[in-house]
Amino acid sequence: MAGRKHTTIDVLDDGTSGSTGGTITAYLLHRAKPHLPPWLGVAGTGLAGALGNLRWADSAAAGAGLTLASVALTGATWWIGRNTSQQRRLHSAITVAAGSAWLTGACLAGPTAGPLDDLFLMGGPVVALSWNVRLAMRRTDDSPAAGGGDKGLLEKVGLARAAIGATKVEPNRVTAQIALEPGEQTTEDVSKVLPRLASALDLPTTALRFQPNPDSARRGELVIVPEDMLGEVVEYDGPSNLGGSIADPLVIGRYDDGSPLMFWLPGDPDQERNSTHLLIAGGTGSGKGDGALNVLTEILSRTDVNVWLSDPKAFQDFRPLLPAFDWAEEGGAGTEAMVEALQAVIPARTRWLGAHRYRQWTRQAAAKQTDPAHSCRPDGTACGCEGMAFLIGWFEEAANTLRALGDDAFTGISQEARAAGLALVISLQRPSYDQMSTSTRASLPSVLAFGCDPRDEGFALPESVLDAGAHPGAWGNRRPGYCYLVSAGIPEDRYPAPGRTRRFTTRSIEVMEQLADWAVTHGAPMDPVTVKAAQATVGNAYTHRTHHTHNGPAAEAGAPQLRLVETEEDEEMTEGMWLDAEDDAIDPDADLPGDEAGDDAPLFGQEKGYKPTPEEARILFEQALEEFETAGQMIVGPKDFSDWCETHGYSRPWISARLKDAALDGRLEPTNQTGRWRIVPALAAA
Repeated sequence: MAGRKHTTIDVLDDGTSGSTGGTITAYLLHRAKPHLPPWLGVAGTGLAGALGNLRWADSAAAGAGLTLASVALTGATWWIGRNTSQQRRLHSAITVAAGSAWLTGACLAGPTAGPLDDLFLMGGPVVALSWNVRLAMRRTDDSPAAGGGDKGLLEKVGLARAAIGATKVEPNRVTAQIALEPGEQTTEDVSKVLPRLASALDLPTTALRFQPNPDSARRGELVIVPEDMLGEVVEYDGPSNLGGSIADPLVIGRYDDGSPLMFWLPGDPDQERNSTHLLIAGGTGSGKGDGALNVLTEILSRTDVNVWLSDPKAFQDFRPLLPAFDWAEEGGAGTEAMVEALQAVIPARTRWLGAHRYRQWTRQAAAKQTDPAHSCRPDGTACGCEGMAFLIGWFEEAANTLRALGDDAFTGISQEARAAGLALVISLQRPSYDQMSTSTRASLPSVLAFGCDPRDEGFALPESVLDAGAHPGAWGNRRPGYCYLVSAGIPEDRYPAPGRTRRFTTRSIEVMEQLADWAVTHGAPMDPVTVKAAQATVGNAYTHRTHHTHNGPAAEAGAPQLRLVETEEDEEMTEGMWLDAEDDAIDPDADLPGDEAGDDAPLFGQEKGYKPTPEEARILFEQALEEFETAGQMIVGPKDFSDWCETHGYSRPWISARLKDAALDGRLEPTNQTGRWRIVPALAAA
């Protein structure tokens, strides 16, 4: 391919490849082939001396020419070898000088004159054998990582004593085994010099990765990808596995060698892969939004998964997909209720899985339970229970939610949800420890990391992946869509390999809308266990959740449209169809009556300044809670009662005391956030 860069790492022929022909003679000849060139050179020099003597014997002019040619050839050899190791350069120059000097003497005096024949018979084999020994010491017969080739490149980066062993060359990928000097170097030394090695090869730092051998402190695998195959933008054209299972891989793009970029969320006991949560991180302009859409569209194309979504950006990116979500909130109290519901459904789902003999969620759990091996009945017969789809709690721009709920809002969910067939997806720009608790961050083992500030690399990726060559800070916002993917089920040598997600454009909106319509028809219904737990916990916040369409929320679609009444219509409203029968006797031109006694009395019919009794206050407060519950706002605090307090003349400390009393009565439950309470649905509280 035109423009492709090549590395300076040579693939050495160790003489072990190729066919042996099936005979000992053929095998010996094959093994001897790499050692023949020096001997052929000695034989050729002797033949050239004999032939030259026949033509130039006793010729003074030929003697001068041969001498000059000998000096010139030796000098050229020394100059040509300036980029090789000092040892190779000196060895080559001495060999050429000795051979050309003998050839000059043989051409002028004859190959058998004086000591020339003895020098040839003794010196020729010595020179040939010296090259054979040199070649043998470069071999890797005994250990694939014990040999080495040209050390010029490694000397430049401070690894002169390292040995390059077995090398595998693939299209746009070179993999070399490296063994370091025992007792002198470790794999950490290679990680430190990767930028200098990239400079020596004239490649970007992201083109080199080093994967240490877990069984050795001095061995590892160096991977070089000379050409960036991610430069071409690939637009999103639909899901990879429409109608498949969430247990199948989610394909979200491609690696720099062209292989698919994919991962899994549920675990697989057969593959010994655990379920995982996902962190999506990246700076502004890094392509994090498109990456999230790649993941989400793959999820929604499966038939055994439900999604709860929180997006404080008012579904700016996800609006075409809204009909496909079981529950979607823009933030605020709705998201608080969603977090509380997730915490409540975990034990309910875990209990169901355990009763049906699932140690973790598998695709069989989503189907109707007709297998006696997964029956909840004591007699072991098939129970026929409805299945339980995988559940994903997706929190977009989670920094907003974390600021509102506290940095440990997801700690309990992230630590307990994987056993319940529930995955948490958190997307934010900077996953630093001042935004989320260390416990939550440690419980998010999978990460999709896009370009970021170099100072934030340690927050996004594990240190071992950064040491292996991953460098998202090199991209920033200049390479939208470039990313690293770390997750269970992916080979570890893929962790530092760059990938790129597909790009979403305006042309992708129609595809997303079609996918959402498909998901409404073919997606999994929410299982009764999760529904019951959510309703018992947050009541109307889940029961009366908004169901969206492509034209916006259904409630908004049927809302009455306001009409501006023009001035000339004002007169017409006092007669005909606009006149209310109860107002027929009112004269619109008459003056309003003056003040009368009792106008300043409160609506309760009490004297001015009267405070309701504690029992009346309790009734008023309960009515306020019922209003919140009816509206679906199940998480409240003193600030939510500001208008109510102003209307009824109560202070914030008074309402805080009433909230604590309601908690003692079982009408409220505390949340993870100080000063915020979850309304216990009226039926559950009773």
